[in-house]
This record gives sequence, structure tokens and C-alpha cells, in this order.
Amino acid sequence: MIDLADLHARLAPLFPGLMGVELTEAAPDRVVARMTVRPDLCTAGGILHGGAVMAFADTLGAVGTVLNLPPGGRTTTTDSSTKFIAGAPAGSVVVGECTAFHRGRSTMVWQTLVRLESGKLCAVVTQTQLVMVDR
Repeated sequence: MIDLADLHARLAPLFPGLMGVELTEAAPDRVVARMTVRPDLCTAGGILHGGAVMAFADTLGAVGTVLNLPPGGRTTTTDSSTKFIAGAPAGSVVVGECTAFHRGRSTMVWQTLVRLESGKLCAVVTQTQLVMVDR
């Protein structure tokens, strides 16, 4: 069983913790999280910055990959593609649902749908994670 409290503790001192990423579900094939859209994460127009959207989604794919790593394994993102659909205004909450497309020995591919809590789609992010094992 995956311990969300342990995952939060691991993320808290890192960039995802700074952004306020809150994991709500975590399994080897699916990760769900939420994040409050604070003004310091926004553009001058008061909507969630594209880089923050990408970092949010990247975090979820990385968490999913970590849950699948073999002993001694580590990961890094090698590719990420984002399609922006709608803005998320300051004060709203975004929810990311990340699902595995491919979980191989050397790469994993994840897709994250970033939505407002109302369900409105904001972005679709597809990323590839490299799996590295020290030998």
C-alpha cells in the first residue's frame, strides 16, 4: 500500500512542496493531486502560469514513475508536451489526473489532464520519464 503521508514528506522540501502540490491518490498506474492557484503562481493576467501547469503535471508523472522504479532506480523527464486549453484563475483549485500510457523497463509515458475543480479542462500534458538503474 502506498503511503501518501510519506510521499508528501518527500515532496515538501522540494519544488512541488513550494508550489503547494497535494497528492490525493497514488497508485502505480494513476496519480491524482490538487493545487491551489495562488497569485505568486500566476501571470500578470491573474491566471496560472504555463510553467506552473507544466511543473504540476511533471510532478505527477515523476511520482508515478517513482512508484514503479526497481530497487536502486531513479528517474528524470526526457520529454514533455503541453496543450493549453483554458486558464485557471487565481483563487481556483486545479486537479491533475495522471495516468500511465506505458510502464517499461527504460521509459515510462504519462498523460496528465489538468482541470479546474468544476471539471473544465485546462491542459493536457504528455511526458516521458527515463528510468535509470545503477549497476
